[in-house]
Amino acid sequence: MLESQKYAIVDLETTGHAPANGDRMIQIAIVIMQDWQVERTFTKFIHPGKEIPPFIQDLTHITDEDVKDALPFEAYAELIYELLEDCIFVAHNADFDLSFLQAELKRAGLPKWHGKKMDTVELAKIVFPTAFSFKLGDLAADLNIALANAHRADDDARATAELFKRCWQELLHLPQLTLEQMHKRSFQLKSNLSQLFFEALQMRRQQVVENEQLVYYKNLAIHTCPQQAVQQEHMMIYPQTTEEKTKLMSAAMPHFEERPAQFTMMDTIWQALQEKKECVIEASTGIGKTVGYLLPAIYYARKFQKKVAISTYTAHLQEQLVEEDLPKVEQMLGINIQVAVLKGMQHYIDVARFEQCMAYADESYDDTLTILQILVWLTKTETGVLSELNVSGGGQLFLERIRKMPNDTPAKSFDFYQQALQKSIHADCIVTNHAMVLSDAVRQTPIFTEVAGWIIDEAHQFVQAAMQQNEMIFSYTQWKYIFGQMGTLEETSLCQQFCQVAQKQQRVSMQRFQQLDAQWLRLQRAFDMAIQQIINHVQRYKKKPSTSKNSLFLEELSLAKDPFFLVTKRAQQWLDAAVAIGKDFENSVEQLTLHEQYIVANWYYWIRELQLKIVEWEDIFLSVTTDHSIWLEFDMRSLPGSLQVFKKPVNVTAIIDQVVAPLREQASIVWTSGTLTVPNNAHFMTRQLGIADTVPVSKLHAPATYYAGAKAFIVTDMPEIQQVTQEEYIEAVAYAITRTVRMTEGRCFVLFTSQDMLRKTVELIQDSELLDDYMLFAQGVTGGSRMRILKSFQKFSHAVLFGTNSFWEGVDVPGDALAAVIVVRLPFSSPEEPVFKARAKYVTAQGRNSFSELSLPEAIMRFQQGFGRLIRSSQDKGAFIILDRRITTKSYGKEFLKALPQIDIKKVQLPELLKELNAWKK
Repeated sequence: MLESQKYAIVDLETTGHAPANGDRMIQIAIVIMQDWQVERTFTKFIHPGKEIPPFIQDLTHITDEDVKDALPFEAYAELIYELLEDCIFVAHNADFDLSFLQAELKRAGLPKWHGKKMDTVELAKIVFPTAFSFKLGDLAADLNIALANAHRADDDARATAELFKRCWQELLHLPQLTLEQMHKRSFQLKSNLSQLFFEALQMRRQQVVENEQLVYYKNLAIHTCPQQAVQQEHMMIYPQTTEEKTKLMSAAMPHFEERPAQFTMMDTIWQALQEKKECVIEASTGIGKTVGYLLPAIYYARKFQKKVAISTYTAHLQEQLVEEDLPKVEQMLGINIQVAVLKGMQHYIDVARFEQCMAYADESYDDTLTILQILVWLTKTETGVLSELNVSGGGQLFLERIRKMPNDTPAKSFDFYQQALQKSIHADCIVTNHAMVLSDAVRQTPIFTEVAGWIIDEAHQFVQAAMQQNEMIFSYTQWKYIFGQMGTLEETSLCQQFCQVAQKQQRVSMQRFQQLDAQWLRLQRAFDMAIQQIINHVQRYKKKPSTSKNSLFLEELSLAKDPFFLVTKRAQQWLDAAVAIGKDFENSVEQLTLHEQYIVANWYYWIRELQLKIVEWEDIFLSVTTDHSIWLEFDMRSLPGSLQVFKKPVNVTAIIDQVVAPLREQASIVWTSGTLTVPNNAHFMTRQLGIADTVPVSKLHAPATYYAGAKAFIVTDMPEIQQVTQEEYIEAVAYAITRTVRMTEGRCFVLFTSQDMLRKTVELIQDSELLDDYMLFAQGVTGGSRMRILKSFQKFSHAVLFGTNSFWEGVDVPGDALAAVIVVRLPFSSPEEPVFKARAKYVTAQGRNSFSELSLPEAIMRFQQGFGRLIRSSQDKGAFIILDRRITTKSYGKEFLKALPQIDIKKVQLPELLKELNAWKK
């Protein structure tokens, strides 16, 4: 029995990752566990025979002083070897710990340890597939596992042992069918988890399970939500007075502080909802915006039995609304709020498609791991939204194959998207996103017709969402990937597999497949000829691209249309024949094996992909347009592989109006955001949104005391950016950053407007070694998503984060984690950036000034958002440091300063700044 199996849960701290390069152990901890109880622990500091690098000391808090009296590894090697005997080796990232330990054992003259290993990273990915991160510290925080000192071997080993036990307990709660499926696939994993899954399955088979909230579809166990009870009538009287509002909010927030602007916001929205009016509210950080709109919205929904919808831009804010803010409002009001979260169809899993993919034998490791994650997730998810899953890069490719797509035939399987639509019918509040709202105009059956009140949060991003919604992208590599997937009869590909199924079933003659093959080859030749025309024009272009990475507007190349028409013609000929062949299987799919069904479904999948690509092709290369910008991006060193063509609208006001006009007729609309206006241009954003100038714009700001902990500094001895070379400017920037970071002891955001300048600055700082004892995280340089980089930054006290574009807004680092925001350049869009260039051209063509009406207000809004990263609560303290002297030397500089709250702004030279920061720190 596996339950009597002994486990050795091991964690090591080391001077680095490579024993072969002289890295050594500095601490080891082993927890021996049997029958899921800790029997023994062993922990020792180890003398590494060398100094511990500063960044390792910062990470582990183990210093040279801690190990000065410790013995070398050889002193404990035999005891460690004995402890591991007859045990399964368990570690968080077992490959690293085991390989490092094996190297140390070999160095001590001991034989290689032989045994099974289990990796709690791999196990946690499967058992907790929605965890934000699979780092030990993050998992421990999520699961309330004690971990006082992360990256100390003793604490890490204890936490890993507890995590291992929690994973086992989770396995025991999974349905028998799920465990059977998991065990069957687990032999392809990197560690010996199949043994663990088998034991859990054996125990599950002996249990009697009652009241399972599951439905079964073929070989899948899927969580199903119980029917929500009909809500009891509840008298809802809106709190009119300050006293009533304060009493209400104090019920859920014991330390509630009255914020007059929040109460004003509530009353404004309450009035707008009742009178079916439109209003715009700029609500700065610190007024409690989210609760400020949720309370009147829910009061309105319940009192008048109407439906309200809240639209946001980011998935992060959607999750925060559902998991944190709405429960808080429920507590205040003492009611259960019926909430439905709605996303676009492609966000949901297609259960039937997933079941078909599982039947396909040819799986990579990433596919196997992702399938195991999904099997567990299906027993728990209430939404079926794929973004809940945290999968690898290869796993993302697998998810693309199982997304729900528009289909004329009704779903026979469990359908999460339809379930979400059904839930929205009975909801008080629908939480959705801007893209979903914008899609409603082209949806066959609009789904927001019953909404009586709209709250559009992050309203300034509605413009960006409309641009993304209406963009088209041609990618050479994506087309070639489709050609490779479908293939020909001569290749081991889908075409050959489909032909074999057809021949076996005696459905389609070989002659038809040979004709199809010939059409496919003609399509590929036409495509290659069209692309070659683009390359020839790029290489002969009068302003021949001088750098490796370039962008050119399509209209500058004067391409002949005929080759592009030919691609469309050839593609349509092939599609007609491929669809006709596929129809021969429609009435007898049930007679096919699961593997054959998968091949037929795959055939339709890639047909649909090519159909979408042809629509994009025609839209980009063959349509005549004046309100869109089309440009090429490419790297001269890797043509045609790097070729992409983008088509984006230059003005989305009409697109937004098409969506919003019908909503205005049936509902009130509240637009809100932290930044919606700029000094001297209150309607910059509202006009882009198509909101009439007559609609009032309320500006609600936190009291001056909220920003008491903020100071702004303009560094006046930086070089003028236009008067020096980029290299000289970057040297000055790098010097200012390193001095500032050392004075604040890290905890800095450094905001750039150019990825190129960011990369060169970071490289120069790294080469200088002046910040070698700090952790540097840089967008586009450090791997991982924006949120992952941010999480990593927050873990270290001595850390610096370098970011562009997306880090100017929507990033929260409350409290001591952030001491300073350094603005390297005022955030103007690059005049050569294609979308900006096209929009500026559009504004100029209308006889308006593109700088004052587009470039400047956009930059000021980004500047405001950059400041907003610094102060996220009234207790925060931080310095806003501006290195761009244009803020004092140019006439427009005062517009940027006006956009900041009323805080102390000083003009200082760098030495004086450092003195100020040092004095402030004390």
